[in-house]
Amino acid sequence: MIMGKKVVVVLPAYNAALTLRKTCDEIPREVVDDVILVDDASQDQTVALAKELGIRWLCHDRNYGYGRNQKTCYEEALKAGADIVVMLHPDYQYSPRLVPAMASMIASGEYDLVLGSRILGGKARQGGMPLYKYLSNRLLTAFQNLMLRSKLSEFHTGYRAYSKEVLLRLPLAENSDGFVFDNEVIVQAIAFGFRIGEISCPTRYFPEASSIGLGPAVRYGLGVIRTTIDFLLHRWGLRRDPRFDPQLVTWG
Repeated sequence: MIMGKKVVVVLPAYNAALTLRKTCDEIPREVVDDVILVDDASQDQTVALAKELGIRWLCHDRNYGYGRNQKTCYEEALKAGADIVVMLHPDYQYSPRLVPAMASMIASGEYDLVLGSRILGGKARQGGMPLYKYLSNRLLTAFQNLMLRSKLSEFHTGYRAYSKEVLLRLPLAENSDGFVFDNEVIVQAIAFGFRIGEISCPTRYFPEASSIGLGPAVRYGLGVIRTTIDFLLHRWGLRRDPRFDPQLVTWG
């Protein structure tokens, strides 16, 4: 626990057997109350390793996608009584050692959502981020900051900490089951007026780390643009979008 808050780390996993042990070994268990892995029908030994490591796990009956995996993660974390949920990729691309810092930012009451930014600190390229990903990250982030009147360093990190209230209020079930889910959540948080903080996170790119290819990356970028436009149309009253409607509740 941190400041009397129950901290749960969720691991949305797909073919993570090569990196799961290293990731779990660095999760600070002195402050983390529970670890829950949701396996999206991996083709490797991810579930067998989760059993060996003694962490809680669930397995989808088929591959539903990254967004659907997270939806299950958050439902299970809330069922477990989490006050703070940290979503950590089990591919070891993000540092598990930052969990206490991110969770503390939520527990302090100053922030509702904390992002682990690969851009803060200015060393994303030194950490191995491909040039095309770095440039697209910067361009899409600049576009969204302009359109959404925000000042985030990065909209595209997969490392986040959430307060229970965020997960209860945002209509996450309305979001994509694919990769654009991450971006939809940030836009929703802005639409709902939640306070977003950021912390610098080192970048790790290596062969075993999961990374989407060029085709899915292009589709993700188009999805980001569409999400932004959809939000603007909703905000301007031109089209109602349930993803950005504060009257909706996902679960609770």
